[in-house]
Amino acid sequence: MSTEAKTDVRKIMHSDPEILRGVPVFVGTRVPVKTLYDYLEAGDSLDEFLDDFPAVTREQAIAALELGRGMTEAHATAA
Repeated sequence: MSTEAKTDVRKIMHSDPEILRGVPVFVGTRVPVKTLYDYLEAGDSLDEFLDDFPAVTREQAIAALELGRGMTEAHATAA
């Protein structure tokens, strides 16, 4: 992973043992990143998630999804 990508990750999410026992949260919030994926898995929209967690910016949420997509693509194997 490049230094630039690592910098971007630090702007999106972080983990601190003093915040929710180290569960990764969106920077500047106490909202676990997993909550975004839980909402989407349940069929809720990104807008519903953002309405329920206004401390999370759209940019943070989209960046987290893009990070997840990138990790999936990086670990995909040819059929």
